[in-house]
Amino acid sequence: MERSHVNDILEIIHRLRNGQSIRGIQRDIGHSRKTIRKYRDLAREAGYLDGPQLPSAEELRELLGPVVRPQQSRSTVEPYREAVEAWLHVGLAWKLIWRRLREIYGYTGSYSSVKRFCRRLEDRDDEGTCRVETDPGEEAQVDFGYIGKCLDSEGRLRRAWVFVITLCWSRHQYQEVVFDQKISTWLQCHENAFRWFGGVPKRIVIDNLKSAVLKRMLNDAVLSEPYRRMARHYGFMVSPNRPGMPQHKGKVERAIPYARVSFYDGEDLESTDRHTLNDRVKKWIMEVAGERDHGTTHEKPLARFCGTERDELQALPDLPFEMVSAHRAKLHNDCHVVVNERYYSAPYRLKGQQLEVYVGRRVVEIYKDGKLITTHPVVERRGGRSTRTEHYPPKKRLWIERPPQRCLELAAGHGEYCRCLTEELLSDRVQDRLESVHALLRLAEREGSERVDAACRRALHYGDPRYIRVRTILEAGLENEPLEYDERIGDSRREYRHARPASELVGEVVMR
Repeated sequence: MERSHVNDILEIIHRLRNGQSIRGIQRDIGHSRKTIRKYRDLAREAGYLDGPQLPSAEELRELLGPVVRPQQSRSTVEPYREAVEAWLHVGLAWKLIWRRLREIYGYTGSYSSVKRFCRRLEDRDDEGTCRVETDPGEEAQVDFGYIGKCLDSEGRLRRAWVFVITLCWSRHQYQEVVFDQKISTWLQCHENAFRWFGGVPKRIVIDNLKSAVLKRMLNDAVLSEPYRRMARHYGFMVSPNRPGMPQHKGKVERAIPYARVSFYDGEDLESTDRHTLNDRVKKWIMEVAGERDHGTTHEKPLARFCGTERDELQALPDLPFEMVSAHRAKLHNDCHVVVNERYYSAPYRLKGQQLEVYVGRRVVEIYKDGKLITTHPVVERRGGRSTRTEHYPPKKRLWIERPPQRCLELAAGHGEYCRCLTEELLSDRVQDRLESVHALLRLAEREGSERVDAACRRALHYGDPRYIRVRTILEAGLENEPLEYDERIGDSRREYRHARPASELVGEVVMR
């Protein structure tokens, strides 16, 4: 079995000692659960999981001993090497390559096989590392690292991470212990770091956490709107590195293990609250990390920062950044998202999808994949709603857009007889006929005002002011037929109470 690097094994043991699950370790550092269990069992037998401190690298090497790698079997992906190499060349994700192999070639292997094959190809193509050094004030790198559990302000023990931002030229850094990686926390940590440095770097290199990058489309990253706004406000450029490429921000990647071993492992985290821990880590940065002889620059990070880089940072803007509360919310069947127990509408075509909702001081903005969908004024009270009727399906919003008075106004636009028939329908004190009125107006929009008004005149003349009668007249083409006139009654539309002419009714009586 191939052995992992000693530093990786130390990291696994550290995370196990801090109570992190095997699944969580797999997600964070990439090793399989089988490998993690193997090193867990070895560490448990050697007493490293319960000892006072982590073992040294020499102790681990002595425990593991030499391991001979077995001869590798032929991968099931090997027959498709050329296709995989071409897809990797254009930057396709490994999972997408696996799907294409299944769809195009009928590949039946697992995703893990494709992942291992792609990793070997990329390692083969990696002919070396190109070290990039930047000018003072040019770049900073940001990352989160899990440190264990500590107390919150209410005395509860919670999982904690450390936010680290490292200035690439001086290696001076800022750290802050947090309990989550939400967008609001991400933005606040950036603000605190800029005030700590007294300026802003020109570019910030990040990985693809959801607080900053909504998704990646091949080589194009879609930034979250709050982080994009912060970048515009402070004037820095965001540079997301490729997934699975932590070496692209190696300066901050190395800072987290150093801080863990040098500071956090020596703290009694479970009996220390977050605010006290943050005060201590700032003191450690100034007195220990900033005063050490850095292994790459062989200078003190704090001296390099104070002597050169601080003056090269961009100045802080005069106005503070307007923090927005960011949420991901599902659009429910009633075409509303729920944020802070308040309801905001969005277009019905996005029903069931996750939307990004940003709540400012006065305005709420709703986005889908970085594109602005709609805006609302902030609802003040809990349970309140802000609704735009155009967000409802066309057929269902008629009840809101066309109340009775509005229907009378629209009917008048189609003709006098159409208005009279609408008024007749709405005057019914027993049955609500608003649905019939809506149908009549749709009929007028479809068939034309002139035809419908003539049909309404005929229906009124014969004393049957119903929508179904108007539609029947139109379907039979009788709207322009002459009306029969009874001199005894006159031509009053409302005095007739028969659906047929009186002559027909008289003839019927005589026959009986």
